[in-house]
Amino acid sequence: MGQGQTFPQTMKQEECNIPIFQRLASLKTLHWLAGWASAGLAAWAPNLYSHYADIMSQLRRHQGPSFRFNWDNSIFVCSETITYVHQDYLNYCYGWCAITALGSFDHRRGGQLVLWDLKLVIDFPAGSTILIPSAYLRHSNTVISPREKRYSFTQYTAGAIFRYVEDGMRTHASMSAKERKEKERDAHQCVPECMEQLYSMYVPLEKP
Repeated sequence: MGQGQTFPQTMKQEECNIPIFQRLASLKTLHWLAGWASAGLAAWAPNLYSHYADIMSQLRRHQGPSFRFNWDNSIFVCSETITYVHQDYLNYCYGWCAITALGSFDHRRGGQLVLWDLKLVIDFPAGSTILIPSAYLRHSNTVISPREKRYSFTQYTAGAIFRYVEDGMRTHASMSAKERKEKERDAHQCVPECMEQLYSMYVPLEKP
């Protein structure tokens, strides 16, 4: 959501760009990659995946066929590519962002994924997919040779969509000043409980 939208919807595109986006979305390769990343979330964070699925199910029931995913085999509804040092503030705070590297480059010399807060530099060859909580982990990619090409295929779901559903399919702008104040008060009061509930969606890996 964004740009003054009153409900979750596909962002408006210039008419000349629509056929390009439709062609990209129809590519079998991207369809497969979208499903692969979604399956990764289901495998490594099943509780978080279930939360995504519940929110998306409520939204679909409310909006009907007007609410569409980019790919029918992916739980994510947004896509974006950025390579400089950043955090994805629009992503759901506790959600994960799926990043797939594409192109032709020497991953040992460039294109590494940098997780600044964890002080990690990860070799990230073309065809690799990683899931990270991009809303609060600063990340970027290292440069590649001028003769090489690298692309990122990134999926996430905006936090505003979760908030829209949890607020009864309403935006904050559509609420009265009293309702907004009550929402803010309730949010502050439930911080410890909400934090515990949301972190419970992260499943620790069992030690061998």
